[in-house]
Amino acid sequence: MKANAAPRPTAAQPEERFTPLSSRIQPTAQVDETATIGDGTTIWDLAQVREDARLGGGCIVGRGAYVGPGVRIGDRVKLQNYALVYEPAVLGDGVFVGPAAVLTNDHFPRSVDPQGKLKRGDDWEAVAVLVDKGASLGARSVCVAPVRIGRWALVAAGAVVTRDVPDFALVAGVPARRIGWVGRAGVRLTEKDGESGVWECPETGALYEEKDGVLLERA
Repeated sequence: MKANAAPRPTAAQPEERFTPLSSRIQPTAQVDETATIGDGTTIWDLAQVREDARLGGGCIVGRGAYVGPGVRIGDRVKLQNYALVYEPAVLGDGVFVGPAAVLTNDHFPRSVDPQGKLKRGDDWEAVAVLVDKGASLGARSVCVAPVRIGRWALVAAGAVVTRDVPDFALVAGVPARRIGWVGRAGVRLTEKDGESGVWECPETGALYEEKDGVLLERA
């Protein structure tokens, strides 16, 4: 791990690893030495962070979560228990990935080629799921790559995303469809009385304007 981890104590039971940058790695987590872990990031038991992955500061990687080779993760990202993030996914700042959610990377998955030979890494092309700033993926949701999840969008638990999700969209179902809009607080927006195409966050009072299927924050 590229944070110059301190030497492990010689004890009967392994202890947590702390780097000079105050990241915290549980003893049963597997973090490749070529991975980069940001300041204040915590990696819990049985999680695996593969080679050349890059995690920003203040992240939480839950128990049993998986981060594939070369995956890029921004600051203050939460990967809940058993979330699977396959390469070459890119997650922006403040993204939430719920328990057992999956970000795939093979649009045409096969174990073998047409001749029955086991496929290796060079026999298929990995494609990415891109999750923009502030977006949330609910528990057991699946994002089928290649797909983009827009800023501050919310994917409901159990949804299967097969096409791009607009900024601030609330999507649900199999396949996922837009059923509403959400604001930065994650609360479903309500249409403002007397103003067509204007939506309001019940929690913060922030206003948003919808035009041609796109939602923008009102300045």
